[in-house]
Amino acid sequence: MPETTAASLEHTADVIVVGAGPSGSTAAYHLAQSGLDVLLLEKTAFPREKVCGDGLTPRAVKQLVAMGIDVSEEAGWLRNKGLRILSGGRRLELEWPQLASYPDYGLVRKRDDFDEQLARQAEKAGARLYERCNVSGPVRDARTGRITGVEAKLGEEREPVTFRAPVVIAADGNSSRLSVGMGLHRDASRPMGVAVRTYFRTPRHDDDYLESWLELWDRRGGQERLLPGYGWVFGMGDGTSNVGLGVLNSSPAFRDLDWREVLRAWCASMPEEWGFTPENMTAPIRGAALPMAFNRKPHYTRGLLLVGDAGGLVNPFNGEGIAYAMESGSIAAEVVSQALARQTPGQRELALRRYPKILQDTYGGYYTLGRAFVKLIGNPKVMKFGTEHGLSRDALRRFMLKLLANLTDPTGGDAMDRVINALTKVTPRS
Repeated sequence: MPETTAASLEHTADVIVVGAGPSGSTAAYHLAQSGLDVLLLEKTAFPREKVCGDGLTPRAVKQLVAMGIDVSEEAGWLRNKGLRILSGGRRLELEWPQLASYPDYGLVRKRDDFDEQLARQAEKAGARLYERCNVSGPVRDARTGRITGVEAKLGEEREPVTFRAPVVIAADGNSSRLSVGMGLHRDASRPMGVAVRTYFRTPRHDDDYLESWLELWDRRGGQERLLPGYGWVFGMGDGTSNVGLGVLNSSPAFRDLDWREVLRAWCASMPEEWGFTPENMTAPIRGAALPMAFNRKPHYTRGLLLVGDAGGLVNPFNGEGIAYAMESGSIAAEVVSQALARQTPGQRELALRRYPKILQDTYGGYYTLGRAFVKLIGNPKVMKFGTEHGLSRDALRRFMLKLLANLTDPTGGDAMDRVINALTKVTPRS
């Protein structure tokens, strides 16, 4: 038998979580809370930057509360009470709905600080966090193909290390090297988006609302085309605003345009007193992919579970990713905790195979509706009609906010909740 050393024990656990973003840290926190030995492996060191709008809806707030994180203003969180929509010359302010299932406020916090808070909370719960741990691929059983650990390079010296566990969670983002190493690739037929953002010093830094602009124009060649996407202005409360745009690949212009230039042109069209000018920019323009609607499956195979962007859990209606990353991390942790409490390998495997079914039951119908929505707004005529006429009725606006933000009470609720819940249940899940 191989000799057991302190180093081998240190690199062995019940569960390995690869990636300490919102999905990975949430999974690690809940796994550790359940008493499991968890390794949380992060390729960079905190604090580290991520491309994001920095705005959190009530869905994400609920997950933060479940992790025991102090979300008070005294702890540095900026609260918002709803969504401001600008479209077709109209300006509408819609407050987050009053629900039993979710709080009635959102939050804003920069991702470098946000992600570190979640990772440290996982550490406090007992997870063992390794920073500067670059996972290169899975370790697999030669006979079964099952994942039994990961190969990594650790620290600035890039020391080769093998970490071992019977279950591994891939929380390593859109590219998900770990998933690819297990033969799981993206489904090109599923929608993909791109987010591009920067920060400006601006008097608009303190805002009670997340602001969304539903009109993005491509004005190349003297023509005007309305693009399927939206711009945002999220005040950070610190003298700056996060200003960015998200665009879907359903537009013919998706691959042709330089989205950084689109963002620059859009900012230049804003009122001068807002200060969205190059000299007020406090960070470079950065971009990132938004993998949507289950664009990598299966979400469980041979000991590997996919969470967050690795499994394509971004909401196709609005590009929101953090809430679904955290929710999938929590779901995965619950499944793994239950599985590892089983007595035999067969029972454990049976429990682990529930994970894709739970995701399908939770999001499948809603994401299918979202994919149809993406195709619909890819038509410029539909997009133009929607921005000009779709926000003229108060009841319709409130319905669309609940639908796009996926904020309903699953049981009870009002008539709008019941309609949306019924739609997601009868829509095919795929």
